[in-house]
Amino acid sequence: MGQRKAPKDGDRKVGRRALLIGGTAAAVGSAVLARDELARLWWRVPGVEKPRKEGEVDFAGARWVAASDANWRRADRPDDYGIDMVVIHVTQGSFDSAVKVFQDPEHGAAAHYIVRKDGHITQMIRELDVAYHAGNRDYNERSVGIEHEGFVDRPQDLTDKMYEASARLTARICARYDIPVDREHIIGHVEVPGTDHTDPGEHWDWDRYMKLVRAARTAPA
Repeated sequence: MGQRKAPKDGDRKVGRRALLIGGTAAAVGSAVLARDELARLWWRVPGVEKPRKEGEVDFAGARWVAASDANWRRADRPDDYGIDMVVIHVTQGSFDSAVKVFQDPEHGAAAHYIVRKDGHITQMIRELDVAYHAGNRDYNERSVGIEHEGFVDRPQDLTDKMYEASARLTARICARYDIPVDREHIIGHVEVPGTDHTDPGEHWDWDRYMKLVRAARTAPA
C-alpha cells in the first residue's frame, strides 16, 4: 500500500494527445484515439452497462466493504480494459487501518482486496473497475490488486492462512481472466515500473506462494 499519497487516476479526455502533434498526424491521431476511447467508454451510455448489485463480490466468501469512489475509477473490465495481471501488496499496517484509508477520499489509492492474517478476505472494489493501487496507470487498468495485512519487515505477519487464502483468490482471478500462473503475470508492487514501493518485501515467499496458486488453480472449483 505504501505511505505516500497516490496521484488521482482520472479519465483521459478524448483527443488530448492530438493537441501535442500537428498537421495530418494530428488528425489521424485524434481519430484513432477517439475510436479507442469510445470503445473503452461505451458503458457510459445509459442502458448498456453491465448489471451491478450493491454489495456483490467477485470471490465467494469475501466480505464487501466499499472503498471511497475517489480511490477507483468505474469501468467495465475486461470489455474495456483487459485484465492480465495480479499485483501483490503488503499494507504496512493493520487490516483495520487499511480499510480506513481505502475509505478515505483524500487517500487517493485503494486495492480490490485485502487479505487478513487469519485468511479473511475483504473486497473493496469490484474487479470490473480500475483501482488506484499500483502507482502506474497502465498497470492499474490491466490488473487486480491484492493487499495483505502486515509489515514488510515482519515475516511473522505472513501467516499460513494468509498465504493459502490469497493463493485461492489469485487462482480464481487467473481462471476468470485466463491469466497465466507465472511470475510475469503475478507480480509484487515493487516490480511495477515507476513505483518507489518495496512491497511485498524480501520476506514474501514467492516460491511457496506460486506453488499454492498453481495447486489452487488446478483444484476442483
